[in-house]
Amino acid sequence: MLTPKKVKHRKWNKGRSKGIESRGTELEFGSYGLKALESKWISARQIEAGRRAIIRYLKKRGKLWIRIFPGKPVTRKGTEVPMGGGKGSVEFYCFPIKPGRIIFEIDGIEEDLARECFARASDKFPIKTKFIKQ
Repeated sequence: MLTPKKVKHRKWNKGRSKGIESRGTELEFGSYGLKALESKWISARQIEAGRRAIIRYLKKRGKLWIRIFPGKPVTRKGTEVPMGGGKGSVEFYCFPIKPGRIIFEIDGIEEDLARECFARASDKFPIKTKFIKQ
């Protein structure tokens, strides 16, 4: 799974996800892409599950680019822990996604194959996505 080697601060504030994405909205590497249509936190496990679904369907054809990286630490306190006692430990890393962000890109395959790959990957995400092409 994707985890950062080093983060500036071990525990972050939640923050608020609002607006539409201004960066990472155009295809840069491949001919086809999977674009997010909603705001949500995408965990490293979900990104990995989507990547594996695509790779399994591609079978050594084409090239895949992952355009997002989970660098935001999410903390959680243990079950049945009373109030107080500070902030919980880091549980997992996520990427706060906004509408318009491209998640994956593929090149070197036919369009119908790319559509099927992204359909399988989009089932792994908690957001609505859209297939785009250059």
